Amino acid sequence: MSRPRTPKALCVLLLLAGTAAACATGPALERRGDVTAPPGDSKHLTIGSAGFTESDLLARMYAILLGRAGYTTRIISVTNREIYEPALESGQIDVVPEYAATFADWLNARTNGADAAPVGSPDLGTTMRALRSLAAPRGLTVLDPGRAVDQNAFAVASSYAARHRLKTLGDLGRSRLPVRLAAGDECVQRPYCAPGLRKTYGIDITAVDPKGVGTTQAKQAVQSGQDQMVLTTTTDATLDDFGLVLLADDRHLQNADHLVPVVNRARAGGAGVRDALAPLATALTTAGLASMNEQVDSWRRLPEDVARDYLRKAGLIPAG
Repeated sequence: MSRPRTPKALCVLLLLAGTAAACATGPALERRGDVTAPPGDSKHLTIGSAGFTESDLLARMYAILLGRAGYTTRIISVTNREIYEPALESGQIDVVPEYAATFADWLNARTNGADAAPVGSPDLGTTMRALRSLAAPRGLTVLDPGRAVDQNAFAVASSYAARHRLKTLGDLGRSRLPVRLAAGDECVQRPYCAPGLRKTYGIDITAVDPKGVGTTQAKQAVQSGQDQMVLTTTTDATLDDFGLVLLADDRHLQNADHLVPVVNRARAGGAGVRDALAPLATALTTAGLASMNEQVDSWRRLPEDVARDYLRKAGLIPAG
């Protein structure tokens, strides 16, 4: 049985304090080269969560499945990828849920510099090949991606969509309607946000209203008509509450941010962890993940209970 609890590893505490150099006891943080040692199978694993609802839910699902497979687990919340990824390399964290394209681009920038051309792609196979080639020299193994995808998405008011017959972003571009977009301020420059909407779809983005990604304020701005569209995510389960509907990314502007478990090869790269987590890849859907997020964020249910209920309903753990 898994036992999530607050860890006491000194190295992780040092990482949280910002002294990452003190934790370079495993693979060098900028190490290159082939990894030839056999994959490990430690029975005591630390699972990392990035500190937001979805990541916490995934970490708890991992813990439950690994616990049933005979592993003792604990969960640590580390909100900054700049902190938890080196901890994953060094073996202070053994397993984390990640997003394929985002993590591939992050590792690529860390390996080849901030100006390196992105390697993430709307094509999952291309993205996974790039991700695995970047992860392997760092002693990391990327397990198979799941069906669930959490990527940028754009929503409009249902009434607005009905009035202008909009179902896709392509429809919005062809409509030539002026669009004020509620999003984070970084949307002005991000290629998958305002610039991409203009280039890929020909959408007339007249301004970016800096209200954040999928925040209540951003959704209310679209609900009231102050803005016409909001940047959110595909696992946002609160859109109905604001009378909003997603427009399909019919020209595939967004990259393949499928959920993937990433493990420290030396400690958790064996068949045991892979086989324990593999059923989740097919059982967890985007809609299912959105529903779990809603239960935690809107219904105030405990993540542990929500994660366990989903696994039971999916038949991955016994009922009762």
